[in-house]
Amino acid sequence: MSKDRLSIKNDSDSGFGKTATAFAAGLLAFALLAGGAWFLTSKRRAGTGSPPAAATPSVKEVMHLESFVVNLADPSGDCFLRVGVDLGLERSINPHGEKEAAALPTAQVRDVILRVLSTYNSDDLLAPEGKIKLKGELVKSLQGTIPELGVREVYLTDFLVQR
Repeated sequence: MSKDRLSIKNDSDSGFGKTATAFAAGLLAFALLAGGAWFLTSKRRAGTGSPPAAATPSVKEVMHLESFVVNLADPSGDCFLRVGVDLGLERSINPHGEKEAAALPTAQVRDVILRVLSTYNSDDLLAPEGKIKLKGELVKSLQGTIPELGVREVYLTDFLVQR
């Protein structure tokens, strides 16, 4: 009877045990290969990012503006845009105390932004590339009109198109 038990034990070791060991080894090899591939691709992506911070001036402060509501340039004339805009500036807004904040050209900034916004139609703004183009045009217009403000970025904080 003890001889039969040994033979049953040997049969189970040779069948299922070897398969489970091979499966575990294959799973471990796959995990190592997948981890290595992820590591190499993440290192490659990190190396191809944006240029170093020293190449372009960084945003030092954000200037918050009240929301804008503007008629869009659609042919029907009944499309509106409500947008919140914050400006990323390369300089501090108020380096010398509270009295200096009154010298900000807020009216001039709002005028430039309204002029640019009113040239767009709703189809252009609803497309993702339209928002990117709008942000670029706002930065360019603000830098050209008010270079002393030091606008580097435009952040759209609220965006609603009504047709």
